[in-house]
Amino acid sequence: MSQTRKKTSSEGETKPQTSTVNKFLRGSKAESRKQNNDLKTTDSQPSDWIQKTATSETAKPLGLEMELRSSMEKNEHFLQKLGKKAVNKCLDLNNCGLTTADMKEMVALLPFLPDLEELDISWNDFVGGTLHSITQQMHLVSKLKILRLGSCRLTTDDVQALGEALEMIPELEELNLSWNSKVGGNLPLILQKFQKGSKIQMIELVDCSLTSEDGTFLGQLLPMLQSLEVLDLSINRDIVGSLNSIAQGLKSTSNLKVLKLHSCGLSQKSVKILDTAFRYLGELRKLDLSCNKDLGGGFEDSPAQLVMLKHLQVLDLHQCSLTADDVMSLTQVIPLLSNLQELDLSANKKMGSSSENLLSRLRFLPALKSLVINNCALESETFTALAEASVHLSALEVFDISWNKCVGGNLKLLLETLKLSMSLQVLRLSSCSLVTEDVALLASVIQTGHLAKLQKLDLSYNDSICDAGWTMFCQNVRFLKELIELDISLRPSNFRDCGQWFRHLLYAVTKLPQITEIGMKRWILPASQEEELECFDQDKKRSIRFDHGRFQ
Repeated sequence: MSQTRKKTSSEGETKPQTSTVNKFLRGSKAESRKQNNDLKTTDSQPSDWIQKTATSETAKPLGLEMELRSSMEKNEHFLQKLGKKAVNKCLDLNNCGLTTADMKEMVALLPFLPDLEELDISWNDFVGGTLHSITQQMHLVSKLKILRLGSCRLTTDDVQALGEALEMIPELEELNLSWNSKVGGNLPLILQKFQKGSKIQMIELVDCSLTSEDGTFLGQLLPMLQSLEVLDLSINRDIVGSLNSIAQGLKSTSNLKVLKLHSCGLSQKSVKILDTAFRYLGELRKLDLSCNKDLGGGFEDSPAQLVMLKHLQVLDLHQCSLTADDVMSLTQVIPLLSNLQELDLSANKKMGSSSENLLSRLRFLPALKSLVINNCALESETFTALAEASVHLSALEVFDISWNKCVGGNLKLLLETLKLSMSLQVLRLSSCSLVTEDVALLASVIQTGHLAKLQKLDLSYNDSICDAGWTMFCQNVRFLKELIELDISLRPSNFRDCGQWFRHLLYAVTKLPQITEIGMKRWILPASQEEELECFDQDKKRSIRFDHGRFQ
């Protein structure tokens, strides 16, 4: 925990000194966060500055050192009680079930953390109504750069207290207030202290019940936030009434890299309004317009400025009710976004008969790593176009074509893609009406050493595969040495007895060092196979979860 450092005295002598506060602050890293994005997003981990050693401090009087040591022990006990560890410049109490008493202990901790740069107390209900006790101490942690208060049940008083306290932390770079409904209608109270020159880089306001007036205020504030890189306004449907103001403000945020407007009630008109801002967002890396069901038809007039997003890496348009004319317009735009790495067009069922040209031109996106087009009602011609284009996507890591029935009996069209996909990590073929010949083909590809990097394979809801097909597959799945998750579950309405292939699967699992979960819902194990699984569970040295028929 501690680190001894040298310090030269006034007499020129060098003596080892240890700062008790810094001794407390140093420790092992916090546990990895659950969500991860390639870009700087809502769930991004602390940056390299968390790893840095605290600067040297002047020697403390003995009495003060003893007081600090006592406080350190109390604080260490507090963190241990919550299952957390002290980390240099970072206090992460996310989802710890903090009580009112815990809140008091945490407030008492703040005076001993003058170099704190990150504070995360998200998903703790008892924060609501008590935030003022923390904000009153904000002047003691004036170096704070990251403040996360997501889903804390903040009250109107909390929101007002926070707005006043933000003036005390001029170094703030990231603010997350997501899933706090009282933020809605009170956004000016929180952000009114942000002035031109603010260092804020990330603002996350997901599902905050923002009003149209909040959106208008934000649009007027955006020109002041020249360092802003991430803006997430997802699941705030009322801001569509002030989208003109927001779009006008976005024109002044030239450094913006992530814009998320997921499920914001966007309409056809909204696309045209946003298009006027796209030409000013040359640094944008991620654009999320997903789950806006009224957006369909908005791309029909070819949003010319979308093509200006030359650096765009992620485009999410899933569940947007895209029309055939939308697809035609996007065919002229998407293939020109040469830096695109992730494309999600899922749950746009009208694509099935109109996306042949768009899918065939995906070959011009050499950097594409994730392609998700599940539940798009693809037809044989569009699937053929996709298969021919996918051969050219050598960087592909995630390929999801689930819930497209035309894949069944036609997996052979993807044979060359599966053979050449050296980077593929996730393959999802759920509910594709696969037949025995399809899994036999897949087994053959695996046996010959292809798909070596595969980590997740989803073959669920393909009930037409016979036991012989599952046997061939299970005999060869052992060659997928990096496989972590496998799902072969049946449909909710179907139950079947496991065949002899289950023994091959158990054997394969012993050869898969990374596997942690096998989905087998609705498969019923006979008594003899139940015994085999129980013996396997007792003998195994790793934690592997079999989710199967015994739970039905």
